[in-house]
Amino acid sequence: MATIEHLPSSASTDDIVAIIERDGAVILDDVLSVAEIDRLNHELAPYLEKEVYCRDEFTGFKTQRIGALVARSEACGDVALNPLMLASARQYLNQHCDDIQLHFTSAVAIAPGESAQILHRDRGIWGGYLPRKVEPLFSTIWAVTPFTKANGATQVVPGSHLWDKTRQPESKEIAYAEMSPGSVLCYNGTVLHGGGANSTSDEVRTGVFMHYALSWLRQEENQYLSCPPHHASRLSPELRALIGYSKGGYVLGFYSDPDDETARHESVSPENMFSERAEQFGKIEGADHLVSQSMK
Repeated sequence: MATIEHLPSSASTDDIVAIIERDGAVILDDVLSVAEIDRLNHELAPYLEKEVYCRDEFTGFKTQRIGALVARSEACGDVALNPLMLASARQYLNQHCDDIQLHFTSAVAIAPGESAQILHRDRGIWGGYLPRKVEPLFSTIWAVTPFTKANGATQVVPGSHLWDKTRQPESKEIAYAEMSPGSVLCYNGTVLHGGGANSTSDEVRTGVFMHYALSWLRQEENQYLSCPPHHASRLSPELRALIGYSKGGYVLGFYSDPDDETARHESVSPENMFSERAEQFGKIEGADHLVSQSMK
């Protein structure tokens, strides 16, 4: 049976990136403390205890999926800002972007009786229009309960990010992301993976998903609706910028306030929404520099 390589929490970004480049996935053991896991479980409990399940074959009939985690849980915001994950994501994706953005958040709880999810590649959300040579994602699943093969540990097909897109795995090529609470599965957007089947009678497998993408792609989760300005105002500037309340370049992501009669918020960065300073497009080195930077 295939396996996913494990690294200690002290691993370097070079180690993490090298294994993802080779296998498409890696597990870091025991990154979060018991106290941090308890805090996550406490803050997610009010949403998960409602037991509202998904309603289709892909998302599952005995699986709960809770989004808007940045607005709903301070602990999840801290996880999104984990320094090792941010550094690894930026290093892994920097060939195709100037920076990254938080692309998707979800708490996923797989209950007993759930069947295995179909294996898929997350890059498919962009409809297959991205060239295969452009890797768009650095994704993470944080275990907040034990992940075992029996209770629905994520299925991963190591090396499948290098396969022809039509090749299907044999059962022996499928690995299971078995890990302890506080550990994290890191994987790219091209490796085949999917939620596992939960064959237990009384174990719910819960994970927190934090996916990072190239800053110029549309996010899977609309962060501006999942975390609208009145929620975003309570976040740190770093977390606000990560979910998209910032510009991704000279003019990428600017806004104009339709209710501002002073014209102080015309073509400015979303960061201006949370400060008193007024900004225009921003200082550049010159028009030639701007054009050359757009032709990488």
